[in-house]
Amino acid sequence: MPVPSAHASPSNSGTGWTDANPPSSCTPMVASLHWPSLCPSMALLPTYIILHHTSGNRCNSKDACLQRVKHIQKYHMGKKGWPDIGYNFLIGEDGRVYEGRGWHTIGTHTKGWNEKSLGFSFLGTFFYRAPNATALNAAESLIQCAISEGYLSRRYTLKGHRRVSKTDCPWNVLYKTISKWPKFKS
Repeated sequence: MPVPSAHASPSNSGTGWTDANPPSSCTPMVASLHWPSLCPSMALLPTYIILHHTSGNRCNSKDACLQRVKHIQKYHMGKKGWPDIGYNFLIGEDGRVYEGRGWHTIGTHTKGWNEKSLGFSFLGTFFYRAPNATALNAAESLIQCAISEGYLSRRYTLKGHRRVSKTDCPWNVLYKTISKWPKFKS
């Protein structure tokens, strides 16, 4: 099934809304107009969500999270040689969702899975502590938004990055947390 076209957007971000005017089913989102993107488009409706963590510092304010997202973009583009942030969306402990590649663009978050999945990443390291309730709620809301807006198959499967790649991502406490979510498969 083809991916639905983007809604008209005052931000030109492709999402159709900004953090000021999300659809009622969607968490406020900080559009990627803060960090422009030029990447290939998705051809099919994603059937998987691959959950990650970014490592590094957590953030709990919009300014701090924007700094983290820009740092991640610089790292992904400079050190990894990717055309932009590898994730479709990033989630801060401020409760906001930060657009990486967005709904319509193939990520570079999980080799062999990018064309059929959305990559969501929590901002921070979660070895000893899970993301706060605000971030977890934002992630769950993002999943519901993806389904209700037609960006994700209702029959999606949720996986931790470590189950589809040789990695420890996401760290243990976060992995245990998401393993209790509906649609999770190890």
